Amino acid sequence: MHEPGETEVAFTVNGAPARIRASGATPLIYVLRNDLGLNGPKFGCGLGECGACSVLVDGKIARSCVVALSGVAGREVTTLEGLGTRRQPGIVQTAFIEEQAAQCGYCLNGMIVTAHALLSRAPDATEMQIAQGMRHNLCRCGAHVEIMRAIERAGKAMRRGEE
Repeated sequence: MHEPGETEVAFTVNGAPARIRASGATPLIYVLRNDLGLNGPKFGCGLGECGACSVLVDGKIARSCVVALSGVAGREVTTLEGLGTRRQPGIVQTAFIEEQAAQCGYCLNGMIVTAHALLSRAPDATEMQIAQGMRHNLCRCGAHVEIMRAIERAGKAMRRGEE
């Protein structure tokens, strides 16, 4: 039995088809975490301000706490889990590991996903462009120096064509 107001929304997550029956107004983060078991996106502020819940929607950065499920119908959503695995982390994930760019780690999902989107568009981004591109992602631990180094390292790896 379906609840009144529910609809089925079909979209792709990390390359796999997904069909979710829920209210179209349900925040995407709840669907990703609760229905699909993807724990990369973190619930931070719930207002789209901190960046902890960042995902890619059709390759563009989006805050999953303020994107409605209906807003991803027919679209491609990529979470942190879609950027690499434990055995084969992506370029940005590898750079974050190598630079030890974390303290508590809560912001890392958003930092990595946002950095991936930024570097996909501009692998030769300058330090100023990186700072500008990351300005909406908050790290309360103060690991910004390491995060910047990791993003610069990932940009260099992308320019060299590393995988």
